[in-house]
Amino acid sequence: MTSRVPFYLLITMLIIVGLGMSLYRHDVYGVPWTAGQEHQVWEVEARVEFQAKGDPVKISLATPDTQQGFTLINENTSSPGYGFALINTENGRRAEWTKREANGNQILYFKNQMLVDENAKFPTEPPLGDAKPVVLDSPLMTAAEAMLSQARQRSADNSTLTRELIKQFNDNESQNAGLLTKEMSKADAISAILSLEGIHARVVGALHLEDGRRRQSIIPMVEIWNNDKWELFNLDTGALDTTKNLMIWNQKGTPLLEVMGGTNSQVSFSIIAQDISPQQATDEKIQAESLLNFSIHSLPIEEQAMFKTIMLVPIGALIVVMLRVLIGLKTSGTFMPVLIAVAFVQTQLVPGIVGFLLIVGTGLIIRSYLSRLNLLLVARISAVIITVILIISVFTVVAFKIGLVEGLTITFFPMIILSWTIERMSILWEEEGAKEVIVQGGGSLLTAVLVYMAMTNDFVRHITFNFIGIQLVILAVILMLGNYTGYRLSELKRFKPLVKD
Repeated sequence: MTSRVPFYLLITMLIIVGLGMSLYRHDVYGVPWTAGQEHQVWEVEARVEFQAKGDPVKISLATPDTQQGFTLINENTSSPGYGFALINTENGRRAEWTKREANGNQILYFKNQMLVDENAKFPTEPPLGDAKPVVLDSPLMTAAEAMLSQARQRSADNSTLTRELIKQFNDNESQNAGLLTKEMSKADAISAILSLEGIHARVVGALHLEDGRRRQSIIPMVEIWNNDKWELFNLDTGALDTTKNLMIWNQKGTPLLEVMGGTNSQVSFSIIAQDISPQQATDEKIQAESLLNFSIHSLPIEEQAMFKTIMLVPIGALIVVMLRVLIGLKTSGTFMPVLIAVAFVQTQLVPGIVGFLLIVGTGLIIRSYLSRLNLLLVARISAVIITVILIISVFTVVAFKIGLVEGLTITFFPMIILSWTIERMSILWEEEGAKEVIVQGGGSLLTAVLVYMAMTNDFVRHITFNFIGIQLVILAVILMLGNYTGYRLSELKRFKPLVKD
């Protein structure tokens, strides 16, 4: 008989190491056990990509500084082989990369950490001198003056003048606005018109801070100097923008990215939120221990945002093991409900359930026809996959046409898994009957809902991502459940006649 001592030692070691790593993160780095907002830090990473031509390369990227609501506490870059410097210029701070020679596709990363701080101290720099009117061609100047005249009549000060100008640009029937936006962007056109009125205006780039966002583009906005402060305007609504989670990246109105020695350049941003102590977010704290630099938090933000979802999968696996081993709940496929739950996270619960039922139900009807053709397994599965793709395409278009925006997220469902699910349920229908299909399909859906509820819980999301040692504890629990050989709860109904006797 094989000794179980090594197994129990492994379980004990996993629990001790997992809890030890978690306690270390909490005690040394001050990471809280619960997701709090007291010390929230936004990590924003700029990804600069361009094609080098074999010439000397010089890349200049505008970078943010401490501003209203945010204090800059750390910034660094990941650019092997490049020289790097942070430069303070008259037009704001810029990150600069240089290299003597570069060829092919180049990717540079610049990451900073902004501490949410209502008492952030930053200087308010008024513009120097008078606003210089922008020189425009005759037709453009005529259109600009006409729009300025109309806005001047409907406004009382610089703020309302700016608001009325933005309203005109948002009017699709305005010919003057259409003429100007053919030659320049809406933000540049508004800034140019304001300069004709002697108003200091500049185009800045902003980011909406949302946890887990990847490949986000900069949002152009217009900022004007009004008496003793800069006022930021939303170009979609024309209102003063006071959004809480809005960070100005390009603060001075200078070009966001300047590339010398390369073509096809672009910048995208990835964002992630960290609930940590301000002390842990400093340079000295991060560099003090190599263990932190060897963790997920040392990866680029885009990859961190991806891992934030991946780290929830073990929670789903634990729930599936508990439901199948302890309760005896039947599911169609072992871990298919976990993948469906991941899709629910993207689609939201109700649209996800409706989409799942529509796809599987329609797929079963089509699969019943395919079974009459006596196809080989590979051909039949391939046909089901194509059918699922067509079903998703049709449902998405129909949802868009009738105005159900939630229906557009149905594309997040894993198509291959759904195809195998339809195939398995169809065979089960033929062999066991409709009742067994309903039992396993209902069990899969119930499991997916429970996993979704766990994955969307703020505490679960916080602790699985910030305390990687918890994954070892989950592994230990799953291994222990794998040794369970007792009755499942669903099997106890067999003893009901004994109770009556």
